[in-house]
Amino acid sequence: MSIDTPHTPQWGSDYLAGLMRHIGLEYVALNPGASYRGLHDSLVNYLGDESPRMLTVLHEEHAVAIAHGYAKVTGRPMGAILHANVGLMHGSMAIFDAYCDRVPVMVFGATGPVDSARRRPWIDWLHTSKDQGALVRTFVKWDAEPSSLEGARDAVLRARQIATTQPQGPVYVCFDSALQEAACREAPPYLSLDRYAPPRRPGVADRVAHEVAQRLYSARRPVILAGRVSRDEDDWRRRVALAEHCGATVLTDFKVGAAFPTRHPLHGTVPSFFMADEGLQALRQADVVLSLDWVDLAGTLRTAWGAESAAAHVVQVSLDQVLHNGFGGEHQGLAGADTYLMCDPDEFAAQALEAMRALGAPRMAPQPLPQEPDWNPGPSADTPEGMSLAAFAGAISHQLRRNAPACLIRANLGWPGDAHPLAHPLDYLGYDGGGGIGSGPGMAVGAALGLKDSSRLPVAVLGDGDFLMGATALWTAVSYKIPLLIIVANNRSFFNDEVHQEKVAQIRSRPVENKWIGQRIEGPEIDIAGMARAQGAQAWGPVRTTAQLAETLPQAIAAVRAGQVAVIDAHVAREYAKTMAKALGRGH
Repeated sequence: MSIDTPHTPQWGSDYLAGLMRHIGLEYVALNPGASYRGLHDSLVNYLGDESPRMLTVLHEEHAVAIAHGYAKVTGRPMGAILHANVGLMHGSMAIFDAYCDRVPVMVFGATGPVDSARRRPWIDWLHTSKDQGALVRTFVKWDAEPSSLEGARDAVLRARQIATTQPQGPVYVCFDSALQEAACREAPPYLSLDRYAPPRRPGVADRVAHEVAQRLYSARRPVILAGRVSRDEDDWRRRVALAEHCGATVLTDFKVGAAFPTRHPLHGTVPSFFMADEGLQALRQADVVLSLDWVDLAGTLRTAWGAESAAAHVVQVSLDQVLHNGFGGEHQGLAGADTYLMCDPDEFAAQALEAMRALGAPRMAPQPLPQEPDWNPGPSADTPEGMSLAAFAGAISHQLRRNAPACLIRANLGWPGDAHPLAHPLDYLGYDGGGGIGSGPGMAVGAALGLKDSSRLPVAVLGDGDFLMGATALWTAVSYKIPLLIIVANNRSFFNDEVHQEKVAQIRSRPVENKWIGQRIEGPEIDIAGMARAQGAQAWGPVRTTAQLAETLPQAIAAVRAGQVAVIDAHVAREYAKTMAKALGRGH
């Protein structure tokens, strides 16, 4: 469908701004930079109030992280504009996160002038790179640096198509500043988007779907590993129906978004960053294992069976191999599979369900989810360090259920996976993909932006280290009136590394009591609530007890319902949920 621009473009950047509107971008996030001053002017003065709407951010990493969070909710790409090579370097960690998380983000950059004769002294030379895309080429799906408006049109259309093709991921298109600032004497026509759409989700041959369906239906103890799957409600219902039809135990992963109702009788164990013992036992007993794009299938199977091959027949359904390259290890270990299907996991689930229905009656009738028990913090809810993680998470879950529907955008590393029931694909969005620190605030703002016109309450639970690295993303949420609740699980430490230092000290017979050195965020403690207030947010804390948290949460939720940004600084104990502690103890 063609989208008309407001009027004839006078400058190259007018055409580029209109192109962003033409491809359907609703928002672009940016930190101002001279390399795209022409594009900036066109977004403001050529498009005016027309989409895409510009969001100013205080760090380039926030621009990409916001687009990342937005795409996790909506399934649509958002634009992030990064200033020259320096902005691209700032934003590179967030691009890596989006790549590892297989999320579509359209990153636009600028350089130059490429023609050295046109550069201003000093600064233009610093902000020009011969091959700027090389900075991120190993963790984007595609990049381009077009030298004409027609080339730019084709590059942006291709970038949109590639970013939204499964498996999805970020793309990068860099515009020469001279191209932006040149007069537009003859604007190339915009092309119909219908002819440049991404391909349909690929499935498998019906014969293959029938073979796998027959194997699942005949299995005595099938297990489904529900990994990177869609946020679509119909896909969710089909996954549930597939599990019920073959009676499969379903295991889910806390690194990715909600994939299956966690209180369903077929859900096998607590979702976690590392597989819980009950899940490993289910795998050891399985005769068929179906992986729906499970993150780190090799590591999971090796943890269950050791160095030996899995005793079960393993079916791997994933397109992820098409993105694997030699740069990093986000593709994880090499997984052995008896049946490897290169197709979309949800498309396959739909085909397999249809084939299975022809084989016989469901092994389990559709089940209503049981009622969630009343929350009781228990006698050990509070410690001298702060709330226990179980009590902290329980208090938050209690309020989320009272204020349903809610979206748990993110949870801190120590969050107990069984603390909050997941019954819808937007109940939980997963982690950041790349496993770094500092992405949480930006992704929370982006997800809240995607949820803004819905009835869902957007809530992110972030660690204090994560919050502090990305805290200025809050300013964008406040400035553009994006309602959001952030609860900081503040243990005043980079506690993940305290656990690692303890492990190393034990192995080397050195003093365990020194594990905190270089890890604690104390002396002085940081006024997290004050940082939030300084950016215009409503803030409470430090909240040190479960009773105080239970009293504060309704006030913060009311502020969010009224359109505000709210932050709670909650002191929690330095501990981990059992599954996380065990995994770190194994040296992960």
